[in-house]
Amino acid sequence: MSGAARRASLWMIALIVGLAVIVLAVDQIAKAAVVANLVEGNTVTVIPGVLNLVFVRNPGAAFSIAGGMTWIFSILAFAVVVTIAVLARRIHSVRWAVMLGLLLGGTMGNLTDRLFREPGLGNGHVIDFISTPWMMPAIYNVADMCIVAAMILFAWFSLLGLKLDGTREVSSRKSPSAP
Repeated sequence: MSGAARRASLWMIALIVGLAVIVLAVDQIAKAAVVANLVEGNTVTVIPGVLNLVFVRNPGAAFSIAGGMTWIFSILAFAVVVTIAVLARRIHSVRWAVMLGLLLGGTMGNLTDRLFREPGLGNGHVIDFISTPWMMPAIYNVADMCIVAAMILFAWFSLLGLKLDGTREVSSRKSPSAP
């Protein structure tokens, strides 16, 4: 790897890590504020019909699915973190770095809850508090929003054929007008 390529790779790693740290900090600060200021289960209307705050402890995945399997989600989250750490050196695209930074930060936000919140190591409940009743019946958090945004970006970049190095895949199919 040339010196310029190595510097570019280090910048992408710094972008991934920097964005992940910001997402993790915002997520954990928001959750700490919720735990300190809201009563679990009560609804606080912020914008009627649009945005509510509802403090819940989620032992499972989305929609509290698989509540007794919290430790499996901890292992999966750890695997995602390791995979991103391995992939990070191959990223030479700001777009992919942003996507991975959002995914890493969101994953670490929920993993932090699973590791350090009650009822204990690896089985902790994730703090959820954002409710948008007009959109979906779920209650989620900042980390969840970043994970969803990362997955939307992943799908978009994949559909566009964007490679990890920032280049586009060229279709091997010939256009209908080609001889």
